[in-house]
Amino acid sequence: MARTREVGTLWIGGALSWMEQLCLKSFVDQGQTITLFSYEDIPNVPEGVIRRDGREVLDTDDFIKYEKKDSFALFADYFRIHMIAQNPGMIWVDTDVYCWRPMGYDSDYVMGFELPGGKRVNNAVLGLPPEAPITRDLLDFMSDRYAIPPFLKPRLREDYAEAARAGAPVHVSQQPWGVWGPMMITHFVAKHGLLDQVQPLEAFYPIPFPDRTKILRDAAKVEAELTPETTALHLWASNKRELGLRFNGVPPAGSFLDMLLRRHGIRPEFAPIKGRAKLVFDVPAADPSLLDRAGLAAVATVADLGGTAPAQVLAAHDRWDCDIHLIDLGANGKWPATRSDWVGPYLAHLAAHGVAEERIRVIGSPAQLKPVDLLFNLAGFGDVNKVKHLQGVLDVALHADSRMVMDIRKGSGSYPFLRPQGTLETLADWADGGGGKTTRVLFTPNPPQPETDANWAAIARDLAGARGFYTDNGSHSFLYIPRSEEVLVVTFDNLDIAMNKREDRRPWGFEFIEKQGWSMLGVMAGGWTWYRDAWVGTEFDRLAAEGFFHRFKRVVFYGASMGGYAACAFAAAHPGADVVAISPQSTLDKSVVPWETRYNVAWDKDFSGTYGDAAQASRTARRVTLFYDPYEPLDRGHVERFTGDNVVKLRASMMGHRLGSSLQQMGILSPIILGALDGSLTEAEFYRRLRARRDSGRYQRELFARAVARGHKTLAKRFGAWVLKRGDNRAIRLGMAEL
Repeated sequence: MARTREVGTLWIGGALSWMEQLCLKSFVDQGQTITLFSYEDIPNVPEGVIRRDGREVLDTDDFIKYEKKDSFALFADYFRIHMIAQNPGMIWVDTDVYCWRPMGYDSDYVMGFELPGGKRVNNAVLGLPPEAPITRDLLDFMSDRYAIPPFLKPRLREDYAEAARAGAPVHVSQQPWGVWGPMMITHFVAKHGLLDQVQPLEAFYPIPFPDRTKILRDAAKVEAELTPETTALHLWASNKRELGLRFNGVPPAGSFLDMLLRRHGIRPEFAPIKGRAKLVFDVPAADPSLLDRAGLAAVATVADLGGTAPAQVLAAHDRWDCDIHLIDLGANGKWPATRSDWVGPYLAHLAAHGVAEERIRVIGSPAQLKPVDLLFNLAGFGDVNKVKHLQGVLDVALHADSRMVMDIRKGSGSYPFLRPQGTLETLADWADGGGGKTTRVLFTPNPPQPETDANWAAIARDLAGARGFYTDNGSHSFLYIPRSEEVLVVTFDNLDIAMNKREDRRPWGFEFIEKQGWSMLGVMAGGWTWYRDAWVGTEFDRLAAEGFFHRFKRVVFYGASMGGYAACAFAAAHPGADVVAISPQSTLDKSVVPWETRYNVAWDKDFSGTYGDAAQASRTARRVTLFYDPYEPLDRGHVERFTGDNVVKLRASMMGHRLGSSLQQMGILSPIILGALDGSLTEAEFYRRLRARRDSGRYQRELFARAVARGHKTLAKRFGAWVLKRGDNRAIRLGMAEL
């Protein structure tokens, strides 16, 4: 019976890429005990791998590396000999060594030739008797970091000797690659007469280094070169560069590596390949250009349908500080009873990159679907899955200004399915390896049609009660809920709420206003209409003429973005009212604001009349309180059009257009809005509360980025260090690494 062997390895450098995960898991799945030594926590080690502290072998913080290549391979060479000496019978394997079949070697000598001809011994797989003379010689040799290796070329040895005589000996970290690796092992194996103990090429290196890219090609051709003698297979970590430069960090479909990943259930997009130093490889289209081509100025929520776009989602989160929705819909179009296998690793991936748990929502049923601004459907419905299953998501998750990035396989029927619902722009296309073609497209939905939801009327009338009222013309509605004659708050749906199914929503600010005991008039829109429907203006005229607003001691018009525009515009229905608006537009009339490039869905609306230009209409208000980010140029442009003496402009710099969401995340939205609505908020109080943004990840990131962009690198470094001492901010951490 073959001897049962344990293998051991070392990892330095943070999270594992999919290649290390694959290799570690291959030993576990083959039933071979594997121990991973490390000097720090590693967030994504496959289950079944034994974890041990590297200090059990070498208690050091001196992680010596090849300086020219900025590689810790030198420390790994040093560590492996000490591991072998302290753990009898343990076989060392590099983290890019795959277990083809269990290694049951009886001999303590486990090593293999890496090139044809039987001359060079590699150390990616290495087993030695702990007390053998060769083991002692290796340890002695490495104890002198300025030693002149006897196996180097004569001319180089002479140069090193001359440098030593001059008092500047050459440190091992400056010596050639492999000086404590294959070169050293080969030399001492020959010195001790152990060449007969070396396994043939087929054992560990059937695909030698010069042919290493073969594993990126057809799986069957690679398998044909493996023999019954093959146990562990060196995948050559240098293939990472080739994968990054040619294949976006993911093995080509049908390749040997692709086959291995599928065999062991490893999803490469959850652990993207990282090159040495600053070179980072990721899955397709994770670069900023894809986000630019989506054409979105701001994103409040990004969604991944099926869990195939973690890099793209993370890039969107870094750029816009947006919430993340993971839509867990099965390939058959059915919602799973329990979370799919991909959800857990995805959440761990986001957590490992600094995304706060409260910013992530797993969508596991149709009722949980909400409108999002950017949806990724990569290698999913329309590609490997039937496109018809996409319809239920499109109906709810997309609003008029949403964008969806998806992959379409030729012959899937996706184009005739999608064209009636919106427009498609080709971003890229490629051959899929099977003679077919896949195209990545950007989908923009058609503008929404007015709602005619009969259920909503019954719900609304129930909310209004006997003393309230509800009116509706199909695309807009007024819902009056009486509570007190002290205060009436007139609210308007913003862009996100306007796209929710009406039976599932309440007027903007409903719960907040209810808690205060105030009466409310909720004006609701069935889409991104900017309330430019003559019926809406007529209703306000009617209410004003009937003296409705005069019942209340104080009337406040309140809204955000589209709703902020309406609050300012329709305040003219009751002169003397107060207005509270977050990031409002003043108008979308292109002859007045030609610089406004957003909201093209409403450019054809008529913004004339009494309630057309919010900057003019709001002049009749007692006080107009505007919250905005002056660093958002389009928002600033609108606010600058409000020039009346009754206007109070409260600046929330670098908090974005979705200012309400930013303030909510900071925990200060409620007291600020309450103060604004009840008339007690002062500028001093607002700016005092706004100091909380110092701990806001978005604000910190924006401040850091602006310092860098303006060339203040020293200031950026100081600020970045201050932030990172108080917690992690992924964008700043990455930015600091680049400075």
